[in-house]
Amino acid sequence: MNAAAMRTGRAVTALALAGFLLGGVQLAAGQGGAITVQGGFATPESVLWDAAADVYLVTNINGNPTGADGNGFISRVRPDGKISALKWIDGTRPGVALNAPKGMAVRGDTLFVADITSVRMFDRRTGQFRGSVTVPGATFLNDAAAAPDGTIYVTDSGLKPDFSPSGTDAVFRIDRTGALGTVAKTPALKGPNGVTVLPDGRLVIVAFSPEGGIYRLTTTGQKEEVTRLPGGQLDGVVVLPGGVLLVSSWAASAVFRVAPDGAATQVIQNVKAPADIGYDRKRNRVLIPLFNDNRILIQPLR
Repeated sequence: MNAAAMRTGRAVTALALAGFLLGGVQLAAGQGGAITVQGGFATPESVLWDAAADVYLVTNINGNPTGADGNGFISRVRPDGKISALKWIDGTRPGVALNAPKGMAVRGDTLFVADITSVRMFDRRTGQFRGSVTVPGATFLNDAAAAPDGTIYVTDSGLKPDFSPSGTDAVFRIDRTGALGTVAKTPALKGPNGVTVLPDGRLVIVAFSPEGGIYRLTTTGQKEEVTRLPGGQLDGVVVLPGGVLLVSSWAASAVFRVAPDGAATQVIQNVKAPADIGYDRKRNRVLIPLFNDNRILIQPLR
């Protein structure tokens, strides 16, 4: 992918992507139906497919990932790649609390967003702010996932503002009443980043620490190793039918498909700094925030 040509919107060679303009947003249609979206994103960290609304939600840190600066925002992107609302939820608006939003989860009509030391809640339909759950002692809340029973799980990657370890590595739960609990809290979690929930209720955690890898975690906090990928610095994870995982790796600049037995295959390559990926089940697409390039890649799976 020719990133320089993408940024300027110039035509590229027949082997690269062809640019076109839709609704004032620069898109690119590539081989295999891939779409790259850009146009105002600011450090996009996570993409979530809201199945009920059939829309992609994108968190934008917009500054320091640990900065409580009140300027984070969440975008809405249509499946055709058009940005329908760049700042659908905007931390600069009165009455909205949002600093450096990262991973998201939906339960019913509530959108949960990991935001440094708090989990923010918004109306999934309107974007109206519904309050926060503060996580005492957390330093870097990073991803969120919803279980079938309504429990929201949130990771703390245990990082200081300089990105050195803070030792607060943890996985928390928020039940339907809003009560906060701890699943596990120990540096042995190795910088838990992405989280998803398996059909049997166990969690899958991918760790950003080079030695962290992928592991399962029971709801009582027991850690079960799964596998280590050829590239580390793991960020996002989603579960497909049959327990197959998709995992993004910064070190490999790739997205891996990981079978239940741990066998891993690169399915998407040459994606620099792929952050917290999402998955569109309706269209069999991986949704990849390109953290450093302020772009979103919508990539069909084969």
